[in-house]
Amino acid sequence: MLKKRDFHDCHDLYDLMIHPDVFPYVRQKAYSYDEFLFVTKQTIEAEDRGELISRTILDEWGAPIGTINLFDIQDNAGFLGTWIGKPYHGKGYNKLAKDAFFEELFYETGIETIFMRIRKENVRSQKAAEKLPYVIMANESRKSILDQLNANGDIYNLYEIPKDLYTFHVLRTNAQPAQESSQLLEA
Repeated sequence: MLKKRDFHDCHDLYDLMIHPDVFPYVRQKAYSYDEFLFVTKQTIEAEDRGELISRTILDEWGAPIGTINLFDIQDNAGFLGTWIGKPYHGKGYNKLAKDAFFEELFYETGIETIFMRIRKENVRSQKAAEKLPYVIMANESRKSILDQLNANGDIYNLYEIPKDLYTFHVLRTNAQPAQESSQLLEA
């Protein structure tokens, strides 16, 4: 489902990224294929320096369909950035990618908090974030961060995923099938 970023997938990813329904919401924009190669090189180097974590999202056949990233890592926290190509919207890849990425971030890298800045005009992403039971609207609780994000105007809403809330959700979700089967056995 996820793999470290490399140059092998650049052509496919670039073609998916430039779609008009995707491009406005991509943080690392590239206006040509050569620029996309350069941005990918910078991304790989920044990950080597510990500044970000970037993965390519794959479909069930191993084809690249988007990227998921944790940017601006500081104090065991960072900002999530995800995009998936238009042909793959609404097919469940976003949830699968986030689940795999959050597992890696929280349990393999020491990240404690994932922030999501979502443009107020991006209703699709806001609805997706608000469906997740471990996401907190952080406009009030992290007002200083929100103020920095919106220094040039009221553009973003801020969401937060704390490791403890995510872990609680995972443990509760994984325990439900066991509880249901034990209740069936008792009946």
